This record gives sequence, structure tokens and C-alpha cells, in this order.
Amino acid sequence: MIAALLLGRKGSQGFPGKNTYNLLGHPLAYYPMSVAHKTPEIDKVYLSTDDPELMKIAHENNVEVIERPPHLATSTALGEHAYVHGYEEIKKRNPNEKIEIMVLLFCNAATVTSSTISEGIKVLRQNPKVDSAVTVSRYNMWSPLRARKKDKDGLLVPFVPFETFGDPKTLNCDRDSQGDVLFADMGVSIIRPKCLENLEEGMLPQKWMGQKIYPLYQEAGCDVDYEWQVPVVEWWLKKYGGYS
Repeated sequence: MIAALLLGRKGSQGFPGKNTYNLLGHPLAYYPMSVAHKTPEIDKVYLSTDDPELMKIAHENNVEVIERPPHLATSTALGEHAYVHGYEEIKKRNPNEKIEIMVLLFCNAATVTSSTISEGIKVLRQNPKVDSAVTVSRYNMWSPLRARKKDKDGLLVPFVPFETFGDPKTLNCDRDSQGDVLFADMGVSIIRPKCLENLEEGMLPQKWMGQKIYPLYQEAGCDVDYEWQVPVVEWWLKKYGGYS
């Protein structure tokens, strides 16, 4: 069995109500739910949440609800632990099924297509040594080489010591100088169950992806955390999702 598991909680400090925000006539959470149902390899779709409004959207879209415990629905709770809880609940609800692959989604991440998920599932089936396949987008303008932080005097200094990137004499301000900078854009993580069963063995910062992670390339993917990202996602849905 291949199961899809979405995460979405009620509280959001950066963008309150983001998961149910209306984009192109649908709540944001509708899009990953719809994509999961359109992916032929996925057998069942679940949502882990504490939000009654999201539960209603899930029921309207034939998504089975897993009520998330309060300690996993706080602003400090980690998504990885909510994924583990959801996975364990899915196993309990399907005692006679062997879960081959988990497809992990977020309610605030609409930038993914069913064909991309199918591609990731194919990768895992053909490459037994690969732990996961995840969507990535190229964001060279946000290279860690360009990152800054404030020092004790309130002035800007490099966030990461330049020596981390090699000889500082070879560095420059060109955004492409150090090669492509790939960010896991949270569109989807297609993983083997062992990644959740052995969570602490996974690579930071998203330990649910395991250690051997295959990139699924796409453009301008992002999970919505701020209202300014909404127009970008609407552009993406029109260009790649077929919505107008």
C-alpha cells in the first residue's frame, strides 16, 4: 500500500489561516489533497490536523482524518514527529496491509503535481538504496554564501564562515558562482517507511527524508508561510497545475 499523509495545524504565527486561505477559488489545502487523489499509485489519503475547518475540507475531498494530539499541534512541535504519529496511526487502521511507500505532504504546499509524485515513486521502486525522493527548487539568489546575521554590535557579518565554502579568495558576489543552490521546497517527500521508523538516523534539517535523498526538480516551489508568497503560488498553479 502507498499512503499519502498531509500535515496542517490550526495555529500559524506568520500567516494565520494560511491552510484555508482561498487561492483561485479553493482553500490552499485543497490542492495537495487533490494531487494526492490524482496520483494513480496512491491508495489512501490521510490528513493529520487539530483544525476543525481543515477536517471539514478533508471530509469534502474524501480524505481520512487523523486527529493530531495537542502536544504535536503547538508552534514548537516538529512536523517530523507529527508525521511519525500519523504513520503509526495509518498502520493501526490498516493492520493487514504492508506500507510500501509514504507520500508526505503539507496543507500549505500546493506546488506539486501528480506526475512528479509518480516519478518519485518510480525512483524508489527502481533504486532500493535510495531513502526518499523530494521536490527541490533552484534558489541561487538565496545561497548560504549570501546569508548574513547581526553580531554583538548589531552589525552584519557572514551567517556561515566563508572558509566553509573553500578558499575565500575564490568567492565572489555572483549568485551562480558556487553552483546551483537547491532547497527542498516541501512540495512532496516520497519516502520509505524506515525513514519514519528510524527518524533519528535521518539527515538534518528534515530527518524524515533519511540519508540518501533523490532530487525531483521543479521551478519556484514553496510552502506558504507568508501572505506575500500567495501570488507566486497562484502563478505556479496556473503554469504547472492547470488551474486558471
